[in-house]
Amino acid sequence: MAIRYQLIERAPADVWSVLANPYRYADWVVGTAETAPREGDWPELGSSLSYTVPLGPKVARGYTVVRRYDPPEHLELEARSTLGSARIAFEIRPWGENTLVIVDEHPLSGLGDRLHNTLLDAAIQLRHRGMLARLARVVEETHPRKRPGDTAPPTPSSPTGEAGHD
Repeated sequence: MAIRYQLIERAPADVWSVLANPYRYADWVVGTAETAPREGDWPELGSSLSYTVPLGPKVARGYTVVRRYDPPEHLELEARSTLGSARIAFEIRPWGENTLVIVDEHPLSGLGDRLHNTLLDAAIQLRHRGMLARLARVVEETHPRKRPGDTAPPTPSSPTGEAGHD
C-alpha cells in the first residue's frame, strides 16, 4: 500500500473543482494523455472516464471508475487497463486556509496485484509524488490566491448599472 500526502495552498473547494473536471484529469495524473467522459456525470458514483497512456509508438487505453464519492472529504477511484486495476483513494482535509490531500493506492487485480511488493510500492510513491505536485500546480494556477487588499469589483448603485445622481 502506497500512501502519500501533499499540502495544497488553496481551499478544499478549489481542489474539488479540479478533481471534478474530467477534462483536467490528464493535467494532474502522471502518464495519461487524453481523457474523455465515458459513462455518467463525473465524479458521481459509478461514473467513468477513458484515457490514453502513450508508450513510445504505441498507445495503451484505460478507464477510471468512481467507486466512492463523498465530498468534500473522499473520492475513491478504480483505474483499469490491460495490466489490471488499482484502487486510488483521495482524502481531502481542510488544513487551516489550505488543503491536505492524502492519496492511498494499491493494486486490485492483474500484474500489479501479482507482483505487489515493496519495490512496486516505491515506484507508486514516486508516481504519487509527481501526481500530487501536478495536482497542486493545477489547483493553484486555476484558483489564484487573493491577496490582502484585493477588493471585489465595484457594484452599480442603480438597476441600469449607472451610478445614481442626487
